Amino acid sequence: MSLVPRQSRALDWADEKARPSGKQPVFALEEVTVRFERYATRQRSLRYSLARWLKKAPAAYVTALDGVSLEICDGEHVGIIGRNGAGKSTLLRVLSGVIYPQQGRVWLDRDLHLVPLLELGIGFQPDLTGRENCLLAGMLMGYQRREIESKLAAIAAFAELGSFFDEPVKTYSSGMYARLAFALATDVRPDILLVDEVFGVGDEFFMRKCLVRMQRLMRTGRTVVFVSHNLDFLVTQCSRLLWLDRGRVVADGEPEAVAHAYRQAQGQAG
Repeated sequence: MSLVPRQSRALDWADEKARPSGKQPVFALEEVTVRFERYATRQRSLRYSLARWLKKAPAAYVTALDGVSLEICDGEHVGIIGRNGAGKSTLLRVLSGVIYPQQGRVWLDRDLHLVPLLELGIGFQPDLTGRENCLLAGMLMGYQRREIESKLAAIAAFAELGSFFDEPVKTYSSGMYARLAFALATDVRPDILLVDEVFGVGDEFFMRKCLVRMQRLMRTGRTVVFVSHNLDFLVTQCSRLLWLDRGRVVADGEPEAVAHAYRQAQGQAG
């Protein structure tokens, strides 16, 4: 395996931190900072933009990640916790390559197949059928057409779509849409799975099916990174918890200890 920088710089492992024995890193972040312009998150009119330009008003920024350094190793199951706005989803988007940091460096192992479950169904084409979307998405993930075709029956069965599998996804309910996306992403057996609060994809029975499938993937040694507000789930399923607050790492370690510290800080400890 070889770690490849997302920026054209060589990785100096002389300063590497301790990692689980025998494990190789699949991600490495060094002093990563991500900022967003405040006004860019609002709907802007031409009048607003012109007034701001004439006044030469300096841009105001929101810091989503602030100097984050960490490694995630092969086979780890990492849970990311924190209040809303702590930077959890931004961190997942940096790991997946959706967002590039303004400062710092990010490395990843490009020999491994990464599937991000950031927003279920993102990228699906509404006028294509469920079957056609699976074929398209699978090939975009790097699989051969015949590989995806061999999985279509299992994907449709897991998603419980029946005849709707051959209907345009614009006719789907939000639950059907999400179930198809989850079934596709987890059936292709990725090496790395990034999961952002996606277990509300159906009724209680289907949620149990999703959990069982995730557990099976994790038992096969896949690297999984979760973002969730469900602390009990993360403590039981993860080998490591990462607590973010205002874009900074507050704690990183054994799940029960980090969860307890987080609950105490939020006034939730029993």
